[in-house]
Amino acid sequence: MKAWLLDSLGGIEKLRLAQTADPVADPGEVVLEIRYAALNPADRHLAEGQYPARPPRPHILGRDGLGVIRQIGAGVNGFGVGQTVALLCGAVGVERAGTLAQFTAIPAESLIEVPSGWTEQQAAAAPLTYITAYQALTQWGALPPSVVLITGISGGVGVAAMQLAKALGHTVVGLSRQPDKFPKIKSLGATAVFNPNDSQWRRQLQQALGNARVDLVVDMIGGEQFTEVLATLGMWGKISCVGRTAGPIPQFNSASLFFRRLRLGGVACSTYSNEQSHASWKHIVELLAKTSAKPVVDQVFAFEELPAAFARLKAGPMGKVLVQIQ
Repeated sequence: MKAWLLDSLGGIEKLRLAQTADPVADPGEVVLEIRYAALNPADRHLAEGQYPARPPRPHILGRDGLGVIRQIGAGVNGFGVGQTVALLCGAVGVERAGTLAQFTAIPAESLIEVPSGWTEQQAAAAPLTYITAYQALTQWGALPPSVVLITGISGGVGVAAMQLAKALGHTVVGLSRQPDKFPKIKSLGATAVFNPNDSQWRRQLQQALGNARVDLVVDMIGGEQFTEVLATLGMWGKISCVGRTAGPIPQFNSASLFFRRLRLGGVACSTYSNEQSHASWKHIVELLAKTSAKPVVDQVFAFEELPAAFARLKAGPMGKVLVQIQ
């Protein structure tokens, strides 16, 4: 089969498209013929050596995807050859070969059916980002209707967090450095969007909220912007830290947490057990059905165009970037 192989850590520039052996379904596994794989910043981070995982190389990236079952291993029940299924987040693409290949062996416990009314592209795009967003929104327990600020709101996790927060009854505001995306972001559920490059964005946010303050931040950015985002929180405010695309937070002053009793919490869907992931996914699908929301696909690239697909991901998509394998 053809696959994008990572021979050594050091970045996605190390990837090469080559022939490699077809996988075989071990007990408890199926082999999928992959139709679509979805890209995530996590793929780039793993290639750069920023993840603790050190899979055997050459490694195949890709943590999201959808395909057709072509082979079933011993002990697998409830699935059949020819069935189209999607992949729930797990070890695939991290400790074991991922979806940027024509065929992938996947534990049957990590398979999910395509939700009713969803396209194959939507199902391929959703699981990792929506479970990440779900954890970011729910790790503090059940929240009353709150003001949720999402940074990097136009990205995959940003869109997922916006749709889920809206379905949970929260008021959503967002930050995006691309004003041309503001109309689309608002159409997906945000009450207001602000450009963090504008020095007046915090004042504009406060005017939009009136007497309210931000209760929860879902932060994808980190970097210098973090302390400004922290300043928007009200008493007992919380920040769910999902990513750090802008790098480390310079000169962070922990005293900024004291008098409003602010709390920070990291997000990593890999800490969910398989049972927790399935339960979260079931609730996610139910929440999206309440508002008729669907995953947003930004662009689909051909299998041979993977470098261009990663360039699009880095540039800042509106939703998810997909690679069509078959």
